[in-house]
Amino acid sequence: MTKNAPEILQLRLDIEKNISRRILTPYDFEFLAGAVWERLHENISPTTLKRLWGYIDGADTARHTTLSLLAQFLGFQDWEAYLEDLLLRSDIESTSFMGEGIHTSDLQVGQQVAVTWLPNRHAVFRYLGDSRFEVVTAEHAKLTVGDRFTCNYFFKGQPMYLDNLVQSCIVHCPPSTENAISYVAGSKTGLTSVCIISND
Repeated sequence: MTKNAPEILQLRLDIEKNISRRILTPYDFEFLAGAVWERLHENISPTTLKRLWGYIDGADTARHTTLSLLAQFLGFQDWEAYLEDLLLRSDIESTSFMGEGIHTSDLQVGQQVAVTWLPNRHAVFRYLGDSRFEVVTAEHAKLTVGDRFTCNYFFKGQPMYLDNLVQSCIVHCPPSTENAISYVAGSKTGLTSVCIISND
């Protein structure tokens, strides 16, 4: 199964929710590897986790043994049991498993992504490369033109996680982790539409 499959994206979200921690930095992957060992007494390499999360380049597909181990971490017998549970869950919209969405690996620098979410939010982002985006337009959202952030994927039916969000008023200031925040859109129902609209 490809690493960008919606089922794997949901697995990553479930794990982050389970450990009450976003997986964003090298230390986070070390933390998760340690948590897997503490819970299951099974080793998993932080590098393997980085590849699965798209933090570093690697194989486009995920090993079944890796997926089963992470499913067991969540309390399931194996990967197949996790997939069966997904089909029965009411908190996931069926559209999220139709693969409708965009991963940053699908984009070229300058392309623009348009997204919408409830109740009437709309935004367009320009891809800057290296998973970085800049807000081109934003309506009824807590985003402003010129804001910059990092994001790995935009999937219909899934929440939109924007990391390292820096507001336009301080984009050109010296870099500071104090300026960066995280932002989640569509936390309950996910994005309602996702599309690539243009190139620069």
